[in-house]
Amino acid sequence: MQSTSPPWSPPEAFPARTPAVAEIFTTVLSHGPLTRSEVSERTGLSAAAVTKAVRPLIGAGYLVEDADDARRALGRPANPVRVDAGRALFVGIKATGDELIGVLTDLCCRIRVARHLPLTDPDPRAVLAGISELVRELLTEAEGLGVPVLGLGLAVSGDVDRTEGIVRYSPFLEWRDVALGRLAHTITGLPVTVENDVRALTVAEQWFGAGVGLSDFALVTVGAGIGCGLVVHGQVVAGAHGVAGEIGHVAIDPAGPVCRCGNRGCVEAMAADRAILDRIAETTGTAVTDSAQALDLARQGVPGVREVYAAAGEAIGRGIATVANLFGPQRVIISGEGLAAYDLFADQIRDTFAAYAFGSAAQCDVQTRPLPFEEWARGAAATAIQSFIRSDIHQQRANGAAARA
Repeated sequence: MQSTSPPWSPPEAFPARTPAVAEIFTTVLSHGPLTRSEVSERTGLSAAAVTKAVRPLIGAGYLVEDADDARRALGRPANPVRVDAGRALFVGIKATGDELIGVLTDLCCRIRVARHLPLTDPDPRAVLAGISELVRELLTEAEGLGVPVLGLGLAVSGDVDRTEGIVRYSPFLEWRDVALGRLAHTITGLPVTVENDVRALTVAEQWFGAGVGLSDFALVTVGAGIGCGLVVHGQVVAGAHGVAGEIGHVAIDPAGPVCRCGNRGCVEAMAADRAILDRIAETTGTAVTDSAQALDLARQGVPGVREVYAAAGEAIGRGIATVANLFGPQRVIISGEGLAAYDLFADQIRDTFAAYAFGSAAQCDVQTRPLPFEEWARGAAATAIQSFIRSDIHQQRANGAAARA
């Protein structure tokens, strides 16, 4: 497999590698522009520490001063600092069962270019060949912009060990123990971050979306599967075994349909796309090939179809209530391709959540956030930005091992 190593190899490192500098930069990235005193207030770090951290970041071009937006501090003007979004670029790729979606983003995770590549073979070698092709295309775009690409993020469904860069199990790709990070680094020459797709999307929402400024929130995705990303005390939670947040496999009906995990009555067995299609086919006696056809049947008033969506909404509502009862998030964000049917089960989600959320957990702010599929790839890019800023030691070790292999 041909390497796609960029012409600016090796990629540069973030200019300062302390947790304080990473926190300061991340604060400006998510909330800026901010004056130094505002950064100090938000982070709890001293004004001297902020000034010391900001100086090399400005010198390296990652932060710039907004002289035109001078604010007054203690009677003197203070220039806010902001991230120079065009200082660096990142590639994010989301792998589905039949497609690779790739994006080129700037440092503020805004999509500059998007590409889709059909995936006809889930074998890791075929997927890596597709990743190589997408990266090569996006690097060419970056070269035209004259901006370096400093990281590659890969998002895959299932059990993903981000620290080791290994996909332990991916149901849609039928993978087990694939060292995706090492293999992708070998063929691209870029630092690689591999993350579960829902957690990657959660990082994007935490740093750049509806979760900015929240210490505790959950992202629930509805579609081919039912996923959940959790942020607790400001940290995306993976759990001891990397599967925290699997509300899709919370059993809510012991007599319900068999789930692909082998249990009965899981949320996913009642509310994922495939489950909805199967239930509609059983109810109507009509073969239903995809979600668009199912939606058409519902909106045409075909008997029994709306009831299937209503049952799915109840299952999702119970799953969200479980999250609220266990973790007490400030907000639950509902997203995913399944939101195309949201009008068919919104009332059931809301009413069931209210019925099953315990006490003050019912005060949780439940929002819907429809996102195009490119946003999943953007989530992958967000994890690459995160690793770059935080200079993930485990990631550097994995890449170093790959380089020596």
